Amino acid sequence: MTRPGSKDILLVTGMSGAGKSTTLKTLEDLGWEVVDNLPLLLLDRLLATAQPPSGGDNARPLALGIGAQTRDFDPDTIVKRIKTLRADHGHEIGTLFLDCSGAELERRYSETRRRHPLALDRPASDGIARERELLAPLRRWANRLIDTTSLSSNELAQKIRSTFAREGLSGPTLSVMSFGFARGLPRDADLVLDVRFLRNPHWDDALRPGTGLDADVSAYIIADPAYAEAMAAIDAMILLLLPRYRAEGKSYVTIAFGCTGGRHRSVHVADRMAKRLRDAGFSPTVTHRDLGAASQDSLEAIPVTPIIV
Repeated sequence: MTRPGSKDILLVTGMSGAGKSTTLKTLEDLGWEVVDNLPLLLLDRLLATAQPPSGGDNARPLALGIGAQTRDFDPDTIVKRIKTLRADHGHEIGTLFLDCSGAELERRYSETRRRHPLALDRPASDGIARERELLAPLRRWANRLIDTTSLSSNELAQKIRSTFAREGLSGPTLSVMSFGFARGLPRDADLVLDVRFLRNPHWDDALRPGTGLDADVSAYIIADPAYAEAMAAIDAMILLLLPRYRAEGKSYVTIAFGCTGGRHRSVHVADRMAKRLRDAGFSPTVTHRDLGAASQDSLEAIPVTPIIV
């Protein structure tokens, strides 16, 4: 049973060139706290560091990268230390060992023109053999092993995501925004959707001063004959894509809806989409970039140019 204040810890080790950097970067993208090559003498100090009052960070699993280049590295000592941390502090500690065939490691070192850290003045094969012998106790101890001989970096990252993703940590940060094409495209949008096909409240004198957040403006937009079918298609597309973005490990997804001035149609649709996403279990942040800009007839008269997404 996990004790209060204990952490979920994964030691990531293995052969140099087998994918430790890719693994740690992927875990960090998944929301893990990641520390690489921490001197073992500092491990107790790291685990004893006080958590924020909210305790939020304590829920984040911790990945520690260790290897032959880690200061004070000694496999037998590490195994003993793991046993002590489990027994004395109740930490849940797993060990992931990344292995790879010697021939493939030699190919990788040759391809990247890097020197093996344990054979700086000798052939890479000498360093690989020495490191394999040095790491043998950790390989025997590890409760997870991934052989990366036939895996590309992307395939390894996908394997790490599917194995170590945690509920509430691994989803991308989701943003929904409205904007006006007349004031330029947003820089960081992943999806840009043009809603200028909807009827424009700007040309109704009673509605022009309002915004897409007002009930009467929204009702006017919703009354467009194309509205229901178009929104259903947009909903279906976005709900299809978001899990795909998550599976690819994308950290941020921004969905931008644009109309001419950025005050009416795009504001309404962005606000509606945010509510739809919340109903589907997502937690989007909503931004209306041009909502505070002055309304101008000259902007609204700009001809519609098709936008290819």
